[in-house]
Amino acid sequence: MTLSKLFTEHPASVDETYFGHMAFAAWFASRLFMAGGAALVHAILPFLFETTASRIVRELYERTSKRTPAHAGGVAEKVAA
Repeated sequence: MTLSKLFTEHPASVDETYFGHMAFAAWFASRLFMAGGAALVHAILPFLFETTASRIVRELYERTSKRTPAHAGGVAEKVAA
């Protein structure tokens, strides 16, 4: 597998460019950090952020479940082959 293909095959499988996929993944990660932070605060102060983490996770699921499914197997399996 070529180096170029390692960086473009998965983004193409969800109809994105490399940079489009990078932007989506960075946005997704920021939302996960927000959900994690809200859950951590909620663990200590249960009267705060009662539904924030679960709402964010639901939103992320809705956003990602509508994407084209990625190819089976990850990069590690493809590099090993």
